[in-house]
Amino acid sequence: MVRIVFVHPDLGIGGAERLVVDAALALKRKGHQVQFFTAHHDPTHCFPETNDGQLEVTCVGDWLPRSTCGKLAAFWAYVRMVYVSLYLILYSGVKFDVAFVDQVSACIPFLRLRGKVKIIFYCHFPDQLLTQRKSLVKKCYRYFLDTLEEKTTTQADCVLVNSLFTASVYISTFKSVETSPSVLYPSLDFETFDRYSSLTLKDAGVDIECEFMFLSLNRYERKKNLPLALESTKLLLDSVPKDKVHKIYLVVAGGYDDRVRENIEHYTELVNLAKSLGISDQVMFLKSPSDKVKIALLRAAKCLIYTPDKEHFGIVPVEAMYVGTPVIAVNSGGPKETIVNGETGFLCEQNPKDFSDTMMKFVTGEVVKETMGSAGHDRVVGNFSFIRFSEHLNYIVQGLMDERKQR
Repeated sequence: MVRIVFVHPDLGIGGAERLVVDAALALKRKGHQVQFFTAHHDPTHCFPETNDGQLEVTCVGDWLPRSTCGKLAAFWAYVRMVYVSLYLILYSGVKFDVAFVDQVSACIPFLRLRGKVKIIFYCHFPDQLLTQRKSLVKKCYRYFLDTLEEKTTTQADCVLVNSLFTASVYISTFKSVETSPSVLYPSLDFETFDRYSSLTLKDAGVDIECEFMFLSLNRYERKKNLPLALESTKLLLDSVPKDKVHKIYLVVAGGYDDRVRENIEHYTELVNLAKSLGISDQVMFLKSPSDKVKIALLRAAKCLIYTPDKEHFGIVPVEAMYVGTPVIAVNSGGPKETIVNGETGFLCEQNPKDFSDTMMKFVTGEVVKETMGSAGHDRVVGNFSFIRFSEHLNYIVQGLMDERKQR
């Protein structure tokens, strides 16, 4: 048995959080002892496994600011993670052999104070590439944080990334790093999806009846490129005969946190965009759907509209394919590794015309959901299973422990 602690900045709902929760579950099922330390954990806005006794979570430092007047969010994220790490080492009394850190590498030197522990850093994407640089002051501020990110990332014993795309970005971004990261693809716990295999939208409490339901499922963040889904739907509705308009519906659903200003602002922007496009009657917006609702939506959709450009990995297309729903995605980033173009979905150029033309194939019957969906399901089972993920991660952890014993 290996004693493993997960150090994560904000244990809410999102792709990064889903991955670390799955990693903890995988290692726990392999017989290891796991525990989370985080700066924020809201029982009303988290994955159920962190709140139902499956995973032990310790939350400290939530009194620290998340930003200063809406600014310096990255700086405070670093401070909060360092605080969590110092609490873990100095006050928690928890003994551990491996620390699994993700998103913020600045805490790694402090975890090193524990001595012989091994540190895994999971790089979802270099933080410095997630910020748009504008003023000279911000460039100086980011230079400090970016340098810190690169220096501290190199101090991990093992660096993992979520896709070959992210691996290539990691190598080109961190010039001083001599070793390449290892790819650990996120996975699905099929049991959760199978549990709701017979669930209908009505059962899940979603009141939608239409022949062609398209689904966009992403957090309410501007980088997710959600207007593309609305604009594509507008073109589609303008292209079909009038008697078919009422048969087409777009559901825009995703993570929403009322503590995050961007979520609030972007939700309003999207609602207003739907009004300006004249498609409000054909669009439904949902905030933070539960697993039950999300899976029901994925199963009922004619296809998933996945709009992020250069997405690091993108777990939602994998979820859609597992339940037999094809995916239309931007031809870049992680989806190029998960979707087989023309077989399990379509990879399109990042413009409404290309997306709407592809959506039309499902409306006209040129593409049959069931045929493409079956191929997608088989691909996910063969390449992104929880068992495969668990075996790979356990192999990494055991390898680190064997290396430690040899020293």
